[in-house]
Amino acid sequence: MALAPRLDLRQTQSLVMTPQLQQAIKLLALSNLEIETFVADALESNPLLEMGEVSRETASDTSAEPQEHDSAPDMGGDNALDIADHAIDPEAAPGDMGDWSRGDIGGAGSAELPDLENRSSAGPTLAEHLADQIGAVARDPREALIALRIAGELDEAGYLPTDLLVIADELGAPLVAVEQALATVQSLDPTGVGARSLSECLALQAKEADRYDPCMARLIDNLDLVAAGEIARLKRMCEVDDEDFADMLAELRGYDPKPGLAYGGTAQAAIVPDVLIAPSADGWDIRLNEASLPRLVVNRDYFLELKTGARDKAAHSWLNEQLGEADWLIRALDQRQKTILKTAAEIVKKQEGFFRHGVTAMRPLTLREVAEQIEMHESTVSRVTSNKYLACPRGTFELKYFFSSGVSAADGEGASSEAIKARIRALCEAEDPKKVLSDQKLADLLNEEGFDLARRTVAKYREAIGIGSSAQRRRQKKLAAL
Repeated sequence: MALAPRLDLRQTQSLVMTPQLQQAIKLLALSNLEIETFVADALESNPLLEMGEVSRETASDTSAEPQEHDSAPDMGGDNALDIADHAIDPEAAPGDMGDWSRGDIGGAGSAELPDLENRSSAGPTLAEHLADQIGAVARDPREALIALRIAGELDEAGYLPTDLLVIADELGAPLVAVEQALATVQSLDPTGVGARSLSECLALQAKEADRYDPCMARLIDNLDLVAAGEIARLKRMCEVDDEDFADMLAELRGYDPKPGLAYGGTAQAAIVPDVLIAPSADGWDIRLNEASLPRLVVNRDYFLELKTGARDKAAHSWLNEQLGEADWLIRALDQRQKTILKTAAEIVKKQEGFFRHGVTAMRPLTLREVAEQIEMHESTVSRVTSNKYLACPRGTFELKYFFSSGVSAADGEGASSEAIKARIRALCEAEDPKKVLSDQKLADLLNEEGFDLARRTVAKYREAIGIGSSAQRRRQKKLAAL
């Protein structure tokens, strides 16, 4: 083969993402609150942009058409939004929405529906609450200083994870002074803060209630036996009869194992829904949350004024560039709104059972199914459902909550994993304390209801929702009956 320089012509195809397309894709993944920040930055950098009237995009309003922009960015589907056919007839009155107000009765993290209601931490933090008290009870400024340091070391539950020797060394204070300051912190409200273990936290609360006698002390020192349900052994150790032991156990249950959680450790960002859904006469009214949806317009009069005063080519070029960027941003935001509405409408259509009857009626749903129906790429749907929340009469949920795997069911349509978990929880809550259901028995009951599940699958779902094994539940129910 000859080694010599030469020129060749080759034709290749490649996908090139322009900066504007990259920005459009980024906008899809932002929540409405993040869009507000993005728009604020755009208003500062582009003099031709200004705030206009709030957008009133709604999936049931077929008259909401985009402005005449021929070069809208292609984000995976048709720019036109036609979702009038997505209206769903619920047949039921708005009040016939099932029991969606039921609270958590299955332990931490095991409520039927996720607690994603709007929330924020408006009150003082635990450290601030303790600091307000330290100044009034500390005997001298040095003790106050050490106590404030200890208060700052507490975790969100109110426990002290830092060794006292470390605090003493860092402050250059005697260990006995740090111990006295800790005692001061432990005397503050809420009772139990400053503890270094669960036993110490409960002991502080028992002392406050004047119930810390030798019998209660032995019970608190053996919490592992309480968790294991070793009732007979504990009664012998505490030297009490059945009635006294039941009274001690009831007292222990009344204490707060995490007293610090009553105060905000750090401020939590409020969850503001991006999409609002409500029953209507024709099905479901689906609209974007106007309260958090900014609207941009181009000030054409100001553009003409600036253009008239421009004296050179560079000024004209800069003005045209700003106008082009402003027009593009408005088109991109308009397309984002319509894409979110289109996706939300398809989710409502696919998960009609959930909105009518609750989580037990959820169906398996994948991003690909929604993407095929709205004629967009799966990655586009993934971005649209990220960090977006939907508010409906049943609560506030992340859009991704409605996508889950499933198992085959007797009706041939399959059942969502969330529906399976809800049914397992219901069966465990209703079980006879004397006949706790094993995983195999749960699988048999679910199979009778039309769910094709193996025992190991039931165990996986049970553990995922924080429900203990049959042996653990038997001990818990035995203790609860005392």
